Amino acid sequence: MGLKYVEMVKSVMLIFLIGLSLVLTFLIWNSAPYETIGNRETIDTSIAEKPEKKNIDSMIKPYKLHFTFNETYTGAVANEEIEYMLSHLKKWKLQTPQLEDQQFTKEKLHQLMRKENSLVLYYPDEVPLTVYDSVLNIESQNIPEINFEYLIANWDTKKGTTKIHFVSVKNSLHYTTTAKLVEPQFFHRDVITVAKNYDEYVEVEEDHEHFLLVPKEETTLVRSTYFSNEKDEINPTRFRNVLFSDPNAVRRNEINPQRDDYQDNHALMTVDTEKKFLHFVHPSVESQELAIPSELVEDAIDFVNEHGGWTDEYRFSKMNFRARSIKFKLYVRGVPVLGGNSMTDIEQVWGEEAIYQYRRPYFTLGDTLPSEQEEILLPSGVEIIEALKASREIDFDSVEEILPGYYMQQDAELDIFQFEPAWFYLQHGNWVRFSPEEVGGEEIGLE
Repeated sequence: MGLKYVEMVKSVMLIFLIGLSLVLTFLIWNSAPYETIGNRETIDTSIAEKPEKKNIDSMIKPYKLHFTFNETYTGAVANEEIEYMLSHLKKWKLQTPQLEDQQFTKEKLHQLMRKENSLVLYYPDEVPLTVYDSVLNIESQNIPEINFEYLIANWDTKKGTTKIHFVSVKNSLHYTTTAKLVEPQFFHRDVITVAKNYDEYVEVEEDHEHFLLVPKEETTLVRSTYFSNEKDEINPTRFRNVLFSDPNAVRRNEINPQRDDYQDNHALMTVDTEKKFLHFVHPSVESQELAIPSELVEDAIDFVNEHGGWTDEYRFSKMNFRARSIKFKLYVRGVPVLGGNSMTDIEQVWGEEAIYQYRRPYFTLGDTLPSEQEEILLPSGVEIIEALKASREIDFDSVEEILPGYYMQQDAELDIFQFEPAWFYLQHGNWVRFSPEEVGGEEIGLE
């Protein structure tokens, strides 16, 4: 009897130990070391001293607009003029968009953009309509999951209606809907009359592969220098505190005078202390699944909002839902920074419900003195076009867009940032600064 009792006790203990082992294994698999900022409930540390939460209205904006009147064009790239027109667009009551053409060619798009009594809004990349409904007044609860790069409005003031077009060049899709103008007489006064006084634009040539409109007259931008100081400097440890689940477990290694590494057992943050940018990667959350565009945009904005990371003015610039990546570009005085000798974009790659990679500058623009500001008169867009067409080094048919913007020059020793006005052209997905001394420019390669 004694031996049977001992064997019974051994069996019970063995079962207990196996069960305990399974429980502990489950707890280890689901323990805190795999936690990331993506699934933490609260974040105590803010990157910016005075963090400002951004919404869709401020993060997703057209970079250009144009109107068509009597076979002539007017246009604008200034933030004030774009905001003004968006404020009127928000008053229109839109019906649910419907698919009209799923083989919408560039030729069809160009014809639509030339159509009389039209407003065209240009976006830097595809925008999910389900996200942008906070800007547009769509009278439907069931908005289709569609993306667009161009929003085009053709109006009829006599009928008091407008046809709205959402166009995706990447997917050759064309959606349309109708909108009712609120008080058509005010639309003529507040929109049409104002738009006719915008800068005159001209089309490059109708048989060009891309629809290119450029300002007929010279363009003025402000050259400025920003001085960094201690209150503007962001200590990388702030990013350590918000990106790692347990900052106390993070090890810091000084690789060389210009590089520091912050690392725990699951993630790594590399910091370039000279150029002031960082790269965070969390390999274990990598995902190969396609992202839903609207969720990707919302998660990306919320992610930076949560840790107060909008240190300057950034706007949505590029998205790849297949690669689960998204970019936000730095703007200065409402003008895009299209090139520079240091990183000026915030880039994110999303993993499984958490951030997989995060690349960004960690500098903030300090103060700029009136003595360090100067208005620069840039040549007309027509002159730039002629120079590009005359160049033997450039395939002009591959030029997709032409814009005025800023080239940022960082002087690490003096701790200053200089923003030089320049013309840029988009070619093969890269913004290239036009150089009058050397036609062909300087490839920036930031995209």
